[in-house]
Amino acid sequence: MIDIIQGGMASDHRGAIRFVNTFDMTQVKRFYIIQNKDTELVRGWRAHRMEQRWFYLLSGSFVLDLVKIDDWEHASPDLTIERRILKADDRQVIHVPVGYGTAFQAIEEGSELLVFADYGIDNAPNDDYTWPSDYFVNRGAK
Repeated sequence: MIDIIQGGMASDHRGAIRFVNTFDMTQVKRFYIIQNKDTELVRGWRAHRMEQRWFYLLSGSFVLDLVKIDDWEHASPDLTIERRILKADDRQVIHVPVGYGTAFQAIEEGSELLVFADYGIDNAPNDDYTWPSDYFVNRGAK
């Protein structure tokens, strides 16, 4: 199940602080930042059987498409796709548990997505499942 961890923002004469105080990061082993080259590129599909991810928008907005993988060797191309619009102003961490595929498309130029993972990079070759961006036929239909 996809979870949303709500954050907030505090501001005063010194500026602003964005936060997600209820995000428990004890499982996080690494992080990286995604910035697509333009708003046409769809980055995906990528899924993990062992690794879970958390996503936080640093700036701009992204379309996040999610699909629960039914068969790791021969995933059905017509699986139901859950679409979410992620916006930096929402100040949310989106938790994607193991077993989901993701595809991302920036809506605004310069959008940046912070990704947290619970396995180190040395595990990546053992848990990396990919499909072409047009593999799941319901993408964009929602």
